[in-house]
Amino acid sequence: MHILDELHLESNNKIKINFNGGDLSSDAGMIPVNEFARKIGFDKLIQSKFKTNDSASFRYHTDSENLMQKIYQTVAAYFQDDDADELTHDPVFNAILGKKDLASQPTMSRFINRCDDICLMQFEQIQQILRKRIYSIKRPEQILIDIDSTLFATYGSQEGNDYNQHYSDYGYHPLLAYDGLTGDLLKAELRPGNVYTSKNAKDFLYPLLLEFQEDYPTTDIYLRGDSGFADVMLYEKLESNGVTYAIRLKESKPLKDAAADYFTELCELTKDNQVDYAVVYGEFFYKADSWLYPRRVAVKAEKPYGQLTHLYTFIVTNMESNPEDVIHFYCNRGTMENFIKESKSGFHMDAMSSHSMITNFNKLQISVLAYNLFNWFRRLVLPAKMRTLRIDTIRLKLIKIAARIIHSARYITFKLCSSCLYQQEYMETLRNIKNLTVKLE
Repeated sequence: MHILDELHLESNNKIKINFNGGDLSSDAGMIPVNEFARKIGFDKLIQSKFKTNDSASFRYHTDSENLMQKIYQTVAAYFQDDDADELTHDPVFNAILGKKDLASQPTMSRFINRCDDICLMQFEQIQQILRKRIYSIKRPEQILIDIDSTLFATYGSQEGNDYNQHYSDYGYHPLLAYDGLTGDLLKAELRPGNVYTSKNAKDFLYPLLLEFQEDYPTTDIYLRGDSGFADVMLYEKLESNGVTYAIRLKESKPLKDAAADYFTELCELTKDNQVDYAVVYGEFFYKADSWLYPRRVAVKAEKPYGQLTHLYTFIVTNMESNPEDVIHFYCNRGTMENFIKESKSGFHMDAMSSHSMITNFNKLQISVLAYNLFNWFRRLVLPAKMRTLRIDTIRLKLIKIAARIIHSARYITFKLCSSCLYQQEYMETLRNIKNLTVKLE
């Protein structure tokens, strides 16, 4: 039988191919990921805090098991529910999830469709507890909230799907808040496609600010946002909660009039040289019609190299730094675009395949959990030289490692690929996990 399954290559008839290699897996790098997850109590937390509104009295594949499977599938780049069928008997996934067989595609799809608004509350609670555990390993001196919105494309007549003027496309318009210093995804909220950028931003942020105030009262909190978040209600919420912020203002005639002296200074600098780059920084206090009192505005007036036009940047802020530092602080928020890109391409965060908006919101939260689990894994236990790598690169180097599984009476032995180029990094990662000290309660 085995002989009949063998193939000879035409290019070299000395090479034979068959599929009788035994229990093999291409995802041996998921073993350290699972080891890290267990170290921070990830699996037990999900078992105790997550449950769908399921009317069935018995499930062979429980909700918490399905959630862990979905998260691990996402980390390993198996994004579709159909991928569950291909992984049903994968020896690595079976071993780390402690199951004989994984849940199939129909089971996973039914599980996702059972998730409701109660599950969303559970996800938020799980994230908060996990954040406290991660911060117990290394408490941050500062937390820098980068808030932004993006577009999740939709296809067909999905609930909440609408046209977004800013992106000139149909889809959802979610709010996202990352830690600009660590890349952690602090919070995500799915919204209909036609809502304005700053809509409900203060309500979105308030639970997060309350958590930081209660759990980390000595940690400085900063926030950056583009002009879509130039909302007086948001300023007041941040100021009343002790948050230092820098938010861009849209260019307007009143702002340009208030900064006229700096524009005049720029004209003086460039009157004899219209080629080279020139810039002037300044500040003034400004009160819009909807503001109860004036606020500090940092301004940057610049003439780009080889252009005759002048560009202006206005940042409303309660920072005490000089105007140039305020501008630079704000402009560094560009790293958030990389975080969003990684979340979408690396963790399928924008995959909105269900008709129900609440189901899509739950899918988003599962992707957030997978993203954060891997981001914590990357920055806390990976070798230092690998911590700046993107998820796709780490998958190629450390996750997608071939392994053969040997079963004996007492042990399960994973025999990893002998020619793996990253054996030292793999073992160093496991040692780093072993040396972690996590406060679970």
